[in-house]
Amino acid sequence: MKKNIIQIKAVKKAYKEVEVLKGVDFEVEQGSIFALLGSNGAGKTTMIRIMATLLKADARSVVIHGYDIEKKPGDIRGCISLTGQFAAIDEILTGRENLQMIAKLRHLKNPNQAADELISRFGMSEAADRRVGTYSGGMKRRIDIAMSLVGNPKIIFLDEPTTGLDPEARLEVWKIVKELSATGTTVFLTTQYLEEAEQLADKIAILHGGKIIALDTLEGLKKLFPPARVEYVEKQPTLEEIFLTVIGKKEEK
Repeated sequence: MKKNIIQIKAVKKAYKEVEVLKGVDFEVEQGSIFALLGSNGAGKTTMIRIMATLLKADARSVVIHGYDIEKKPGDIRGCISLTGQFAAIDEILTGRENLQMIAKLRHLKNPNQAADELISRFGMSEAADRRVGTYSGGMKRRIDIAMSLVGNPKIIFLDEPTTGLDPEARLEVWKIVKELSATGTTVFLTTQYLEEAEQLADKIAILHGGKIIALDTLEGLKKLFPPARVEYVEKQPTLEEIFLTVIGKKEEK
């Protein structure tokens, strides 16, 4: 049985008089892919920033990889990595130089070896010695995620990792995420592309009105949708339909 590597209880956060998170609760299993869904402004990025120790919540119980965020924030930072909505890479440097730079910042003994291993793992040998400014959007995201894996973090946070990518590049990122999970890395991602959560996530949580209003597997969430309407064939609900239905039900209460 897998253990929970992330434990979140009663997390609250307000910006002045605007209460964004009103008591968020969820747990994430080690080695799984967990997707947090929500509309613009729902608080997805705020939640990730809190877990990554970049932002303090007003009320919280956050345990990451066994470390309490109040007592051991430094230990948490040592076992996580964060990739934001936009690639955080130096476009003047080559892909290899970007990886070497992060390895040095993480105080790895052999930065060159760490860079070489990730270049091989991500199939970037042909592009590794070109300036990142010449890369396609998909290749920039690939090197960005590779940089997040320097030092082998146990957990990687991906905040809307495919925003602005074309369909081909998006599929490439999906493949990388699946491979990360297969090798034991826990992936926590936020997304507005509901198909992305359908394709990737072991568990899906819907953040709405400052709280988690639904959390389950895709199959479990489908049970929240009204019975299929039979015409010529049984129509299965998409995650987008489920998402909108769950939000609608919550607002009616």
